Amino acid sequence: MTTRRGTAFFHDERSLQDGDEAGVRRRLLALMAQSGLMQQLALRGAAPASEVDLRRVHDGDYLASFKALSDHGGGELGDCAPFGPGGYELARLSAGLALQAVDEVLSGRSRNAYALTRPGHHCLPELAMGGCLLANIPIAIEAVLAKHGPRRVAVVDWDAHHGNGTQAVYYRRSDVLTISLHQDRGFPAGYGGLRDRGEGAGRGFNLNIPMPPGSGHEAYLHAMERIVAPAVERFEPALIVVAAGYGANAVEPLARMLLHADSFRAMTARLVALAERHCDGALVMVHEGGAAESCVPQCAHAAIEALSGAMLAAAIDDPLLALIDAQQPGARLVEFQKSCIEAMREET
Repeated sequence: MTTRRGTAFFHDERSLQDGDEAGVRRRLLALMAQSGLMQQLALRGAAPASEVDLRRVHDGDYLASFKALSDHGGGELGDCAPFGPGGYELARLSAGLALQAVDEVLSGRSRNAYALTRPGHHCLPELAMGGCLLANIPIAIEAVLAKHGPRRVAVVDWDAHHGNGTQAVYYRRSDVLTISLHQDRGFPAGYGGLRDRGEGAGRGFNLNIPMPPGSGHEAYLHAMERIVAPAVERFEPALIVVAAGYGANAVEPLARMLLHADSFRAMTARLVALAERHCDGALVMVHEGGAAESCVPQCAHAAIEALSGAMLAAAIDDPLLALIDAQQPGARLVEFQKSCIEAMREET
């Protein structure tokens, strides 16, 4: 059994200038520096993902169009996917950060890792979507499997929006379990996906959990315990990768959920426990969406604390935590949400 040490944190200053959510990433780094969390992590950089890495997932014509548009100053690449000059190189950098984080853990250099990337989970092999220009997590998984050999990988996506890009890549495969826990009919607009379970060899290895809008802390933890954890345990992966989006926070402009920092702390802790049981601790979190600059940094900070087991000298002052906690659904609504989750569990 490999002995892994500590938590690695992958980021690059260049990525902090790119995309609508760059301000969120800058604020997260500032919060981590102020709290002392940054000093308890092994800081890493990464080279951009290579063309070979990209082509394991993406269509060659798509990559050529992306690069050509980037070289001419940027523009709209697909469905709600605008970008500026140099976007191709910056997207490759994010994919490289995810790739190196996965390699770091599977190589045994670190026990687990967090990659601070721009979003990628909506990007299809042939189409950019929802601000996602490259499919960071599939690029990382495919590159590392090519290097280390076949492994069973579970991807858990808890962003408020459906992980449609990751689903598309692995929909017909049985070696990668994809689970998306998202707001029902949020984004892509009108999609829930409860009955989309994969096709062919992948049948049963894709799982969607469309949460009712307004779901809060208790409903999410119930879904994690009743659906996500049992699915991961049945699959017995060698690695768990989390698409760590924070759009389900209570003040997010692009979603209608009610999570707070302690929600993401608790969900991370549950996945850490699963990784300890099945993967010798091998867990990688790849940063995804979340546009609320007032809340996402605290949510991501809480997740990284739980991932690393860091002991901080003082608790982080989260000015929204008490307010969001007071706005959680009442007992009757929580029971309704749990009944919806139980019904979904019966269908899986």
